[in-house]
Amino acid sequence: MTCAACSARVQRTLERVPGVSSASVNLMIGSATVDFDAEATTPEQLVEAIRATGYGAELPRKDATADELLDTQDAVRAEESSELRRKFAVSMVAAVLTMIFSMPLAAMHAGAMSDPLMRLMMPAAEGLSRIAPWMDRLSADGWRFLLLGLTLPVVGWAGRHFYTRAWTAFRHHGADMNTLIAVGTGAAFLFSLAVTLADDWLAAQGIQPQVYYEAVTWIIALVLLGNLLESRAKGRTSGALRRLIGLRPTTARVRRDGREEDIPLAQLREGDEAIVRPGETIPADGVILEGSSYIDESMLTGEPVPVFRGAGDRVIGATLNRNGAFHFGVVRVGRDTVLSQIIRLVQQAQQSKAPIQRLADRISAVFVPVVLSLAVATFVVWFDFGPHPAYLHGLVAAVTVLIIACPCAMGLAVPTAVMVSTGRGAELGVLIKKGESLERTGHLDVVVLDKTGTVTEGRPAVGSVDLAPGGELNEDEILRLAASVERLSEHPLAEAIVAEAERRGVSGRQVVDFESHPGKGVIGVVEGRQVAVGNAVLLSDLGADPSPLESRAAELAGAGQTTVFMAIDGRLAALLAIADPIRPTSAEAVARLRRLGLDVVLLTGDNRRTAAAVARAVGIERVVAEVLPDQKLEEVRRIQEQGSAVALVGDGLNDAPALAKADIGIAMGTGVDVAVEAADIVLMRSDLLGVVDAITLSRRTMRIIRQNLFWAFVYNVIGIPIAAGALYPALGILLTPAMAAAAMAASSVSVVSNSLRLRTYKARTATA
Repeated sequence: MTCAACSARVQRTLERVPGVSSASVNLMIGSATVDFDAEATTPEQLVEAIRATGYGAELPRKDATADELLDTQDAVRAEESSELRRKFAVSMVAAVLTMIFSMPLAAMHAGAMSDPLMRLMMPAAEGLSRIAPWMDRLSADGWRFLLLGLTLPVVGWAGRHFYTRAWTAFRHHGADMNTLIAVGTGAAFLFSLAVTLADDWLAAQGIQPQVYYEAVTWIIALVLLGNLLESRAKGRTSGALRRLIGLRPTTARVRRDGREEDIPLAQLREGDEAIVRPGETIPADGVILEGSSYIDESMLTGEPVPVFRGAGDRVIGATLNRNGAFHFGVVRVGRDTVLSQIIRLVQQAQQSKAPIQRLADRISAVFVPVVLSLAVATFVVWFDFGPHPAYLHGLVAAVTVLIIACPCAMGLAVPTAVMVSTGRGAELGVLIKKGESLERTGHLDVVVLDKTGTVTEGRPAVGSVDLAPGGELNEDEILRLAASVERLSEHPLAEAIVAEAERRGVSGRQVVDFESHPGKGVIGVVEGRQVAVGNAVLLSDLGADPSPLESRAAELAGAGQTTVFMAIDGRLAALLAIADPIRPTSAEAVARLRRLGLDVVLLTGDNRRTAAAVARAVGIERVVAEVLPDQKLEEVRRIQEQGSAVALVGDGLNDAPALAKADIGIAMGTGVDVAVEAADIVLMRSDLLGVVDAITLSRRTMRIIRQNLFWAFVYNVIGIPIAAGALYPALGILLTPAMAAAAMAASSVSVVSNSLRLRTYKARTATA
């Protein structure tokens, strides 16, 4: 595929296949992503449908890894660039020679000269004849045959693919960029060939013996130059993915059968014990068994400060071990590692389309036929009203219209920006799953933040245990029972209770009849006693009266601590206070979100006093507290009904429904898998500044896309009338076909270059 008309035609073909619900064709990377009913069609039938339109297609290997697919794309692009370089070199040499050798011929027919560029070069032709006197002895026929000989290799080899592709498109009732180039240069070449072979007969008919070989060679040379520069620029758009893949080490040191040995990374298996020394890259995902170190995770999270990891902590493959040595158990390898998942998400995002692309697709679908009609109209107008020789003016103007009007820039305007943006986001620890998500993020009005694990650290710790009046159990016994049921919960508060019990050396007991009540708490039977741990609503549902400890709970909540009630066999037993530190960057992130013109809301299932204390600390004015998971979803829906676009930021299981409902769901990468799956954007670093990055990067990307589309459209809106001769009556200005080819090449390269500016986007790291 070479232009937006190509990709639009392939996409329409796929969408017409029975059973296909949607198709997205990406011009940048030459791929198609299709959603289809497997009972109605097969991937092989989709491939055949594409081939029936004249394009080649094949399915990727099912076992191919992300880096293998990227290697294949790079190899194809490298071969394409190499071929374009050879063709451009031959065409440029021929173009320069045809320009030089056209000067003496132009001097012989100066009166019939219609090319303003050639008229400007007439003094150079006179100087050339003084340097090489033999040129004056060559006849006009001799010069024309010499120019024909120089042009044939360009038309027959260097530019041959333009004609073969145009013919293929014509046979399949289509038209694209190749059609415009082939018709434009073909018309100029055939006219010049006719003049060369039958000049006397044409002269007898009143047709001037003027040829345009130099225009044909320059057009093809400049178009090939544009294609070459475009191909190189496309290669740079996948640089972020290539850098991610390059993070992997080639070998791993493991301990097997009591011996340490270095093995190729492909031979590493789950369950292996791997050894990492200072300065080495961690080969896979795992859990530290022995030792500790500071690990630089910036290549995946964008976080510049190394983090401490010790026994029991998770480590991520491809991150860099700084100063310590440790052993870790391998948990995930190959396609299952965090890095591989990131690469797949980025590739999926780059293959998707942003909704704004639809505008370019609709225009591209009719663009080439409209341009062909305009070229015909241009010739007719010049033929009827142009100065003598009118037919030559009409031919040159029509060819110029065909050459200047190329839909390449429109086809590249959106996908180049999406590719560069999603790749740069991945480097900063912001994974944007789809082009649609990237576009919607730039139009947000409200950002709704969950509290625990989002605004706060999500690693709370038990601060105090208050026993209910008349209780029979001490603090350790209370913690033993509470930890027993909380071990089965995924909530961060549950982890705090279990961790405190382990710190005190209190072992849990077996639990039966466990029940989780999202937004309220958990219930289980331990040693024959019903144990309930949760909020006051849960206790009230069980008939337990929380009032004896409610004043203490209010006091603790006012200090920003979360309180959890505990009941045993339907009677109040204790109140546990849990402090969850606020993330150091949360206040700065909230301030930056507000400077971006966004409303910020704190939405939490925690009690109102605790939520209000946290909100005051980070600068949030609007708080919605004590909500259940379904109420979180309803709150998001209510804000949307007010006409606002909403982003929800969360990390828990109870956030998943609201994440899915929000216009943009943003999950902290440290959250549970279901929250990450439900989200549109995943933050690999546990930092709300990542939300600022996602929104700012989206807005910058949409600005770049709008610039690309604006200049792609304006280029054609302005260029086509000028090429047709709109300025000639008033100013006497005409474009040559070679000038049109240069402008066409420049438009495509400028769009890609403008998109590449997104690679310089810097993360909004904390200033503290």
